[in-house]
Amino acid sequence: MDQRTAAFQRHRSRLFSLAYRMLGSRADAEDVLQDAWLRWNESDTDSLRTPEAWLVTVTTRLALDRLRHAKVEREAYTGHWLPEPLVEPLDEDTPQDLLERADDISVALLRVLETLAPAERAAFVLRQAFDTDYAEIAALLGRNEAACRQLVHRATERVQEVRRQQPVDRGAHRRLLEAFAAAAAAGDLAGLRQLFADDVALVSDGGGRVSAFVHVLRGAQRLAQLYYATFRRAGDAVRYVPVRVNGGPGLARYFDGRLESVQAFDLDADGRIVAVYVQRNPDKLRAAAAALSQAG
Repeated sequence: MDQRTAAFQRHRSRLFSLAYRMLGSRADAEDVLQDAWLRWNESDTDSLRTPEAWLVTVTTRLALDRLRHAKVEREAYTGHWLPEPLVEPLDEDTPQDLLERADDISVALLRVLETLAPAERAAFVLRQAFDTDYAEIAALLGRNEAACRQLVHRATERVQEVRRQQPVDRGAHRRLLEAFAAAAAAGDLAGLRQLFADDVALVSDGGGRVSAFVHVLRGAQRLAQLYYATFRRAGDAVRYVPVRVNGGPGLARYFDGRLESVQAFDLDADGRIVAVYVQRNPDKLRAAAAALSQAG
């Protein structure tokens, strides 16, 4: 590996983390990194005092440009949009773990970030996830520091509610999902009902490629019956596997050995499920299926 490549690889994890938080898509983040690499490879890097700052600047601007185009495309998206999940075997450390174990890349948070204007999202990510000072943010966004502070303030207000909902005890989160997987696999309707908060909500993303619910499903009894109906329909053909989804415990659901969905869950303070995010879009499951297949 030559010196130029080694320097890029040294910062690659941080650059991917930045691009993914900006875009909510592994594929788009990888495309941004590829473009950043091409520009890095063509630049006069020998004269750079701070290669990391140069790479962060280029990656941010490329991600911003891609995000503006994605915003237009996602306005025409079929059904609910959920981020492309980062999925890993639950007990295996991978390079994606360098996303800081990811309290701030949860599916719930990324959904909120999707509602922000591109500049707001960039300012928030740079400040909150990477502790970038306001002078640097202003230079990156072409705005003054006061305007950038306001962008971060507005974005922070939008995400506070989501952050308050994030579970503190990951061990309890994992144990609850193991109990949920067991109840779903056994068709235990009462057991499923007890694990849901009364006002639980389920959001699914099929992307127009596969079936998904047009509306958000709400209510513990309704969701318990949904998973029970899946058991009655599929029986032993359905299998739930605990995995890590965006840094936290989640489930991969298989039908006849094929990855059908990746599911992320939010818990309340009482340790009950308050939200379920079901990613069914095959385009957004391709990388997850490959990663889990390689892990065996």
